[in-house]
Amino acid sequence: MGKFIYDSTIKIDFEDRLLAHLQAVIMAKVRRGESFPFTWKDDMSTGGGRTTVYIHPNVSLVFKYHGSRSPQLSAAWLHALTYNANSGRGLYVIPEPDESAPRESAPRDEMVFREVPNDQLRAPAHS
Repeated sequence: MGKFIYDSTIKIDFEDRLLAHLQAVIMAKVRRGESFPFTWKDDMSTGGGRTTVYIHPNVSLVFKYHGSRSPQLSAAWLHALTYNANSGRGLYVIPEPDESAPRESAPRDEMVFREVPNDQLRAPAHS
């Protein structure tokens, strides 16, 4: 288990693989000067509930890993976490997506209407 330390006062344990993904998303946003909330569920051993911190470029962040090897990052998980971080709700922990599962096609932004040329219009056949 790794540890996320916020402003030297809040310390929360995360599994190393999850922590690596959170670090990649958080640091990308901080490098761009973006601020956002980060929320996680608290363990029942600490009373349960949830905690939200406000991540901004001037706060001290520490990502302390238990293991010495960097885990391989999942593009799908990074995309999903980044999508959440960019939403109004902010970053929150979600399970790693199954990359072998078929993805749903993206919804269309708008309907596309095309005009049919007159020479392609046919009068209905009469019997």
